[in-house]
Amino acid sequence: MFKAHFKKKLPTFELEVDISLNQGILALVGPSGAGKTTILQCLAGLQTPSWGEINIHDKIVFSSERSENVPIRNRRIGYLFQDYALFPHMTVEKNVVYGKPKKGTPNKALTVTNVLEMLKIEHLRNRYPKQISGGEKQRVALARALMTEPELLLLDEPLSALDQDTRSSLQQELLKLQTQWQIPFIMVTHDVQEAERLGDQIIKLDHGKQEVIRKLNKAQ
Repeated sequence: MFKAHFKKKLPTFELEVDISLNQGILALVGPSGAGKTTILQCLAGLQTPSWGEINIHDKIVFSSERSENVPIRNRRIGYLFQDYALFPHMTVEKNVVYGKPKKGTPNKALTVTNVLEMLKIEHLRNRYPKQISGGEKQRVALARALMTEPELLLLDEPLSALDQDTRSSLQQELLKLQTQWQIPFIMVTHDVQEAERLGDQIIKLDHGKQEVIRKLNKAQ
């Protein structure tokens, strides 16, 4: 369960956010500069809201009223950046291991091999980012995000740089992964068709204002 109700003052407008999600995928759509990525960064702790509260799995990670702001590493959030942000000097395996919490882990059965096999990239573990394709980089970045054992997964335009065939394939993988992982996903996309295909909920943003487009079932 995830709930967020907050405001964030930006240079040209005030971003107002009021969203909740039990399971499934929430798609955020809207033009560039509408505040989509800012929402993800506030949820992750990369930016601080001006006011409000963020609750993940019945745990408050931010509250202006209580003066609480849980550090990024303790929020149990996976974040897949638009450019994947892989370390070029690290192998695929080391990039994925980087996502593992430094102090203890709630699920000791989750190993790098488990995640690599789940995403069908185990054979790439000794390669470097420059030696793999765009679709493979996306899987590696997703594997690293999952190694945090997140209670919420954030995806910022994760498929925008891929060709259409690879994009369609990975859209299906994201749907299967969300069903398997059973945690909320929040995805930013400019592609309305992609939002309709993946989103259980779709919210349109424009100059900080949100509009719930509709709630729908995932495409089969």
